[in-house]
Amino acid sequence: MSLLDLSIKELRNKLDNKEITAQALIQESVDRITELDPKLNSFITFDTDYVKSQVTDFQENQLLSGIPVALKDNIVTRDLATTCGSKMLENFTDPLYDATVAERLRTAGSINMGKLNMDEFAMGSSNESSHFGPVHNPYNLDYVPGGSSGGSAAAVAAGLVKAALGSDTGGSVRQPAAFTNTVGLKPTYGRISRFGVVAFASSLDQIGIFSKTVEDNAVVLEAIAGRDEMDTTSSVQEVPKFSELLETSMAGKKIAVPEEYMSDAINPEIRERVLEAIEVYRGMGAIVETVRMPHLDYVVPAYYIIAPCEASSNLARFDGIRYGYRADNTTDLDNIYEKSRAEGFGSEVKKRILVGTYCLSAGHYDAFYMQAAKLRTVIKQDFDVIFKEYDVILGPTTPDAPFKIGEHSKDAVKVYLNDLLTIPANLVGLPAISVPAGFTKEGLPVGLQLTGKAFDEVGIYQFAYAFEQATKYYQIKPEMKGGN
Repeated sequence: MSLLDLSIKELRNKLDNKEITAQALIQESVDRITELDPKLNSFITFDTDYVKSQVTDFQENQLLSGIPVALKDNIVTRDLATTCGSKMLENFTDPLYDATVAERLRTAGSINMGKLNMDEFAMGSSNESSHFGPVHNPYNLDYVPGGSSGGSAAAVAAGLVKAALGSDTGGSVRQPAAFTNTVGLKPTYGRISRFGVVAFASSLDQIGIFSKTVEDNAVVLEAIAGRDEMDTTSSVQEVPKFSELLETSMAGKKIAVPEEYMSDAINPEIRERVLEAIEVYRGMGAIVETVRMPHLDYVVPAYYIIAPCEASSNLARFDGIRYGYRADNTTDLDNIYEKSRAEGFGSEVKKRILVGTYCLSAGHYDAFYMQAAKLRTVIKQDFDVIFKEYDVILGPTTPDAPFKIGEHSKDAVKVYLNDLLTIPANLVGLPAISVPAGFTKEGLPVGLQLTGKAFDEVGIYQFAYAFEQATKYYQIKPEMKGGN
């Protein structure tokens, strides 16, 4: 058995008892990345000298001491490149500070193995828009791993690292987790600091966690959650010992399944896996009932107005003057702006900037952005009604299974609709988790999503843990087939 097959707590026990060394564990991670990542393309930056420098100087006797992790490449890391998967920031190779989550991981003793591939500026659902090429799904290399945190998902699924951080604006942790048979958590808005995370849509963005198991996920959340004076949107809520509160009886727990989550728009195989999951919960004594979420049809339109509007504002700083790529052979200031942004941004980013700028322009702000903001409030009211009676909301993480690389390259709407079931939690700031729920006939992973009340990460972890222990889908390893 590989050391990387053990849980974080098992590894910590072996390290504490001197049964293994951090050097041996990290070398195994280095070896796996060296061997497998050329097939996956999950890392943008992997520097063995940087890794070795940490192993000689990490914090011992901490929550994650000696544990190999990696970070999505929109999380700023001191002395290590942060590119956002873009040409615009390709040469941002020497940041002067760490994002709060990077600093907290280091303080907890973890070893950062590098920076992970992503859709450019986190805009995408397949990890095909990266300037550094697409990431491949470890369960079948011909398929996407989901996005925008596809590199993080693939690295964890393939066992290159024990955990990875991603960002989730409309499902960019949960959707790739579902596509790669991993656990992906988007916590409550404010649970984790966003300081040092390159902004896409500030009212929606949230750092999330990938792991193979619920327990590993909970351990990492303990290490990075909590108030940060550098982020005024971070919460003062107490951070529980999540990993010690996972076991509880499901008897009498109430689960809501919105009928809209199980409509004909959902792939039949996905729906079948979810129905099987419902029976697992019923077998454990939970009460599962169908409810209505009447405004779900408005989720994607509202998101694809709000997110581009905020993106157009946040990405205005990348102008070729203050930040990022500057074009050559320019004639004047306006020409610098035009050529630098035209050459520095990819097509998906340009598309969203243009949509956002249009929706915020005079004459359109009230008609588009304000209406989307009102819809956001209505959608929140749908959740409030359900949570008066139920503990969690259950459904598929995605409406469809992983698709082949390039399959939807000319159908943006099809790709956007992949976020239909994940976007609601971002719009209203609630915690949600995707947990492995089985496979399609083609051997492609399926995810089960659980959404909870604000700051009830303990609750959704308990539901996820109970299902995980009953099914143990996480034990099914990827075969790295395909890719011919």
